[in-house]
Amino acid sequence: MQTTTSEQAIGQTGAAISIDEITAAGIRIADAVVRTPLEYSARLSGRVGAQVYLKREDLQSVRSYKIRGAYNVMAQLTDDERARGVVAASAGNHAQGVAYACRAMNIRGRIYVPTTTPKQKCDRIRWHGGEFVELIRVGDTFDAAAAAAQNDVISTGAVWIHAFDDPRTIAGQGTIAAEIVEQLGRVPDLMISPVGGGGCITGTTALLRGTDSAVRILGVEPTGAVSLAAALVAGHPVTLDTIDSFVDGAAVKRIGAICAAEMAAAGATVAEHPLYAGDPSPATAILPAGTVPPAGGVHITHVDEGAICSAMLELYQNEGIIAEPAGALTTAALAEIDVAAMDLGPDATIVCLVSGGNNDVSRYGEIIERSLVHRGLKHYFLVNFPQEPGALRRFLDEVLGPDDDVTLFEYVKRNNREIGAALVGIELGAPDGLDPLLDRMDRSRLNCQRLHPGTPEYEFLT
Repeated sequence: MQTTTSEQAIGQTGAAISIDEITAAGIRIADAVVRTPLEYSARLSGRVGAQVYLKREDLQSVRSYKIRGAYNVMAQLTDDERARGVVAASAGNHAQGVAYACRAMNIRGRIYVPTTTPKQKCDRIRWHGGEFVELIRVGDTFDAAAAAAQNDVISTGAVWIHAFDDPRTIAGQGTIAAEIVEQLGRVPDLMISPVGGGGCITGTTALLRGTDSAVRILGVEPTGAVSLAAALVAGHPVTLDTIDSFVDGAAVKRIGAICAAEMAAAGATVAEHPLYAGDPSPATAILPAGTVPPAGGVHITHVDEGAICSAMLELYQNEGIIAEPAGALTTAALAEIDVAAMDLGPDATIVCLVSGGNNDVSRYGEIIERSLVHRGLKHYFLVNFPQEPGALRRFLDEVLGPDDDVTLFEYVKRNNREIGAALVGIELGAPDGLDPLLDRMDRSRLNCQRLHPGTPEYEFLT
């Protein structure tokens, strides 16, 4: 982790979000947002032994909850601010909310997104904004796009519409929780919220804890972008050196200052992570993976990108929900926590926020791949075959198991293949088939080197 000399200690922002602000936001945005369903999930309820509901923010007109915060901010602009136009930065979902508001309010806007933003999201931004919005792609992360957008604000005098670190944005996101309480008839026992920049968890926590202090809050970050947990451990917001941008809707290098302050004030704990392992003086408790918050507690956990992909596929195959990676963060976390440890009983209610459904169909190949690797079904090897007739046939007959399949076979060298290794991808019939496969490889005359996820060799060759 890296920090700057101007870091502000957590707890000094003084920007708590009130229920009155959230209620006012709900009235302000009522004509622009959809009151999304709170759907009971029999599958997830049976898995965890409690009553699980999905808050379907993927069914908003812009396919994510981000319209709530963006519209709430822009509805409060003065005539002078509207005339100056707006600028925003986003990984794609906030951008759609801003674009929608621009066209609805006849406000000109420039929206900056990372070059890694899926084409589907870019197309939707242009569709929602029409002639009122200019889309600018720059940098490979949200933070890079945000820096370019802020330079625009400084040079042009346009109004900055922050994606998460603005009390008005946060109050808009808090309306999600207000709807949940109305639909459920009470505050849920456990609310699971995704965490990117922190606006959503801050707003929903403010509403829920302000209504019932016994509510449990679980915030979920992707393992490759734990900016909130890192801030809580350090005692102030920090800028992560690198992040995995796969979960584009939640891949933020630096958490919002308001979120960091509010989560610290709530006494949030965090799950173990290599990033801050061995920290000599963490500002918050670091707890084992799978930890669940106690009554009235807040806990910030993280889930591997492969687990998120598995959750995406399960939502699609079982509930018919097309979730983007950030939209499946909460159900992925639900699969990894020990709900029984909370001793809530079968009538306890758990709400998972499906935050967005802006997923590009062209990404499904990578999603399936990451899921298979995470589940222990997909493995890669460098195999040196002896230069003799029948070597490949013996590999297929003697090394592969009856339920195993070769999904990739290519020589590493373009020339001189006779003395080069082959990259072989194998999909197993079951995760426990790996050890027998390795045993058969050891007994064969082949030189087989397994490539492990996370190593440079693996990333380069796959």
